[in-house]
Amino acid sequence: MNTPSHMLIGAAFFARPLASATLVAAMVGSFVPDLPMFAMVLWSTRVLGLPEHDVFGRLYFSAPWQAIFAVDHGFLIWAPLFLAAHWSGRVLLRAFAGSGLLHAVADFVTHHDDARRQFWPLSDWIFRSPVSYWDQRFYGDVFAVFEVGLVVLLALFLFWQFRRAWQRALILAPAALIVVPVILTGGFHGLHGMG
Repeated sequence: MNTPSHMLIGAAFFARPLASATLVAAMVGSFVPDLPMFAMVLWSTRVLGLPEHDVFGRLYFSAPWQAIFAVDHGFLIWAPLFLAAHWSGRVLLRAFAGSGLLHAVADFVTHHDDARRQFWPLSDWIFRSPVSYWDQRFYGDVFAVFEVGLVVLLALFLFWQFRRAWQRALILAPAALIVVPVILTGGFHGLHGMG
């Protein structure tokens, strides 16, 4: 899924209006699994000057990059952190870790060619989902419509729960990253990427 969608899903599941800091913790936790990818892509394209097609066509699938993705999307990293937070009663850590785990689960079922080794270090097995959030060969075009609809519904749900201006701005930012390109282009092709 696209990273902004992950952020709204994490917030919908783990943010609590009576503990407004959980909104920030959930959004950050949903973003963290993709942070290394963004850093590596920016370094490769902006600092090293590599073309995007080389980064996403070659480097993204290389062993070093995939090793990093095995860690940042690892169930055996996020699940123990979430369980520890839950048992300790640490609300912010639970929102952070729960959103990170939910991100990993959502990517597990929406990545095909770019699937990760999410059971690392116990296994290098990769589940190649029959659905890809971006690849039209695996229903990426259909999933894009679903994803935009989900983002709109989650944003409305979160707007109903969170009433302060800063909270709504925080909700609106990732929603706009998904919805605005669709409105401006009249299509869903802008959602297809990796993340």
